[in-house]
Amino acid sequence: MKIETDLKFLRDCEFILNVTPAQHLRANLEALKQNISQDVPMVICSKGIEKNSGKLMSSVFEETLPHYPFAILSGPNFAHEVAAGLPSATTLATSEEKLGKKLSEMIGQSTFRPYLTNDVIGAQMGGALKNVLAIACGIVAGAKLGENAKAALLTRGMAEILRLGDKMGARAETLMGLSGFGDLVLTCSSQASRNYSLGFQLGEGKQLDTILKSRVTVTEGVHTAEAIHRLSVDLQTEMPICHAVNDILNYGASVKEAVEGLLNRPFRDEKLAGFT
Repeated sequence: MKIETDLKFLRDCEFILNVTPAQHLRANLEALKQNISQDVPMVICSKGIEKNSGKLMSSVFEETLPHYPFAILSGPNFAHEVAAGLPSATTLATSEEKLGKKLSEMIGQSTFRPYLTNDVIGAQMGGALKNVLAIACGIVAGAKLGENAKAALLTRGMAEILRLGDKMGARAETLMGLSGFGDLVLTCSSQASRNYSLGFQLGEGKQLDTILKSRVTVTEGVHTAEAIHRLSVDLQTEMPICHAVNDILNYGASVKEAVEGLLNRPFRDEKLAGFT
C-alpha cells in the first residue's frame, strides 16, 4: 500500500523520465501503470533490445501502455557530465510533433540541447547497437591491438548499424546523427562507458563472471548482444563484429578466437551506406 501511495504523485507530473535498465522496462511499466495518467508523457531513456522478445523499448512501451504518449531520449550523453552542466546534445524522438516540441522546451537548456526527430526506430537502434560495439572497442584496447584496429572496428561497426537499421525501418540520417554515430563515438572511446570498460577488462584477460560480480550497475551490451544476434539471423543481416562479441559473452569464445575469426574473413568491397 505504501508503494502505491508514494507513486500517486506521478499523475500530477508534467512528464516522466524512465531510466530503467532495458531488460526491466516491461516489468517497471507494469508496476507503474495504475499510477500513470494518460495525460503525462513518458520519456524512455533505456537503451537496448529486450532479450527475450527482440523488441525495441518503444514496442515494449506500446504493448504495456497502449495509447499513452511517449518519447525516446538517446545520447550521446554521459549522465555525470549532464548533471555537472557541461555542454551536451541529445536526440529526442517521437511520432507526435506537438509532444516533441513541448518536451524539448521542458527538457532543453543552454547546456543540454535536444534535437527532434520522428524516427523513433532509428533513435533506438543506434543507442542499442553502440553498446555492443563499445564492448568490442574495449576489447581491442584492453588486448592492445592498436589504434588502427579500433578505427577499423568503429567504421565497420557503423556499417553493421546501418545494415540492421535499414532492415528495421530506421533512417540512415538518424543513424549517422547524434543517437547513432555520435553515441558510438562517445561510448567507444571512454572508460566512463560501462560497456567499453567491460570490454577493456575482457581484452586484458579477465573473465566475464568476475567482471560482472564486481559491478553494481547494469552493462546493457551484455544482454543486447544476444538480442541483436537473433535479430540479424532472422533478418538475414551480416553483422560479424556483433556476432563475435556475442560469441565471447554468451558462448565462451576466447578473445583470441573471436579476433582471429574476424581477421580471417574474406577481403571484400567497402560498403558503408549502401546497406548491402
